[in-house]
Amino acid sequence: MYGFADTRKAVKDGIVDVGMIGTLWEESDLPLQNVTYYTPFATDDHRLIIKIFDDLNQNLPPLRDSWHRQNLVPLSTLVTDSYDIYATRRIKSMDDIRNVRLNAPGTSANWLKGIGAIPVDGGLTTYYTNIQTGVTQGALSFASGIGPARVHEVAPQLTRIGFGAMAFGAVAVNKRFFDNLPAEVQAAFIEAGRLTSERHGEHVAKTAEEWLDKMQAEGLQIHELPDAEKKRWVDSLPNLVEPWLQAHGEDAKVVLRAYFDKLREHGVEPLRAWDEAAR
Repeated sequence: MYGFADTRKAVKDGIVDVGMIGTLWEESDLPLQNVTYYTPFATDDHRLIIKIFDDLNQNLPPLRDSWHRQNLVPLSTLVTDSYDIYATRRIKSMDDIRNVRLNAPGTSANWLKGIGAIPVDGGLTTYYTNIQTGVTQGALSFASGIGPARVHEVAPQLTRIGFGAMAFGAVAVNKRFFDNLPAEVQAAFIEAGRLTSERHGEHVAKTAEEWLDKMQAEGLQIHELPDAEKKRWVDSLPNLVEPWLQAHGEDAKVVLRAYFDKLREHGVEPLRAWDEAAR
């Protein structure tokens, strides 16, 4: 009935009542939902990201109202496991990545600014061929996505950079449809959303672990970027979140502050205090 990237419009217009909406490719209509992509090195705990954004999507007025303006009610957060670099070579320091071409789609290309690497746009379906043919020498991605694409066959070196887990969308219901439901049915939808979040967190963890095991068995080598180099990396980045704040005003500041406050409430201190720009 519609293309995957058109789910927001399909749910908004009532073509379907419920859908999985990727806010990452809906930047013009749902920009506030993409805060994690402007604040890398925050946390690799994808279950915590689900917990935080399930809360903020329902209870933080700027975020909740931005969904409602699209005639949507979010029910369950969609996340990735942590992004790292899968490449043809091992990365021991930032110096090893200078002038290296890496597939880094969309906003994730910002994570290479000032680092010396060369971002190349693409998607999971193009990484294998890009690397195999020498267009790129690796890709920024996450285990649960990169594994099924078999990219480890041409990029057998995984370096854990720790860009972090990302919230990239939500399962949402058409608001007009939802508002006309009896209260007990609305409650059932909300409970279903809670259970979906729980199962999604389990699925991402299981899928990532299974694929990492499988990829290692097939030759993938896993390395950890030293902590000093991670700190050097994040400190070398420009203020990635500032243009996003300028574009979306006070609401973006409220979302950024709330997100980082929630991280710290759960004992997480991000590697860089991106929220200072919103204080």
